[in-house]
Amino acid sequence: MTLLRFAPSPTGQLHLGGLRMALYNHLYAKKVGGKWMMRVEDTDATRFVPDSVDGIRKALDWAGLEYDYGPGKGGPHAPYFQSERLDLYKSYAHKLLDTGHAYRCFCSVDKMTETRERLARSGSNKTYDKTCLHLTEEEVARKVKAGEKSVIRLNDGNLPQRPPAFDLVFGHLKDAHASLSTDPILLKTDLFPTYHLASVVDDHEMGITHVLRGEEWLLSYPLHLDLYACLRLAPPQFAHIPILLNPDGTKMSKRKGDVQVIDYI
Repeated sequence: MTLLRFAPSPTGQLHLGGLRMALYNHLYAKKVGGKWMMRVEDTDATRFVPDSVDGIRKALDWAGLEYDYGPGKGGPHAPYFQSERLDLYKSYAHKLLDTGHAYRCFCSVDKMTETRERLARSGSNKTYDKTCLHLTEEEVARKVKAGEKSVIRLNDGNLPQRPPAFDLVFGHLKDAHASLSTDPILLKTDLFPTYHLASVVDDHEMGITHVLRGEEWLLSYPLHLDLYACLRLAPPQFAHIPILLNPDGTKMSKRKGDVQVIDYI
């Protein structure tokens, strides 16, 4: 069965761009006789806005977009809040550690800032010098036992071969690894995942067959395909949809206080 997901973050009211993406998911699911869910991507506690999930649901209901599974409806893929799935992300991160596709990084925020600035001054486009990649197993074990905080990073120097990126809208894509940060963080010090790990894990675990999302995610698409390859998982089909723009050509975004669906209700 074709299964899609609309995955908003609870960081404010739904704006027109988000509603449009929900509409695409709804229409495609109906066209092919599939279903779609709403999954709440609430892993960034610093941006959480109380009652925003209720606001998103109200906006979808006003627009006549009824999802098949998700908050308030339940379904076979629950829970539908990523903050309630943390153990799952942790287990996948440890799979990557065990296979050498990821490693623990103990660098502090100040250390990372210093490293990025030093690399930039040297003319390098790298964002990290891989210091912690070279720690021995014994050194890592001592740091963990001592309670030192760490993140888990992807080891971009140990990636398996995979097919070239293909998108249902843009077709075959050129390699875009150069646009990615060095050894992207997958699991943060608070044990919450970054979007990259959480979305890949959930799309697999929930059986998502098609991912429709804004074209701004094209830059991260190679990373997501790398994660599928590292975990030996078959990726869903992806369609990156051109985004709505403001009159001045900038991206429509709730971070900028652009048009919200609630303004029309």
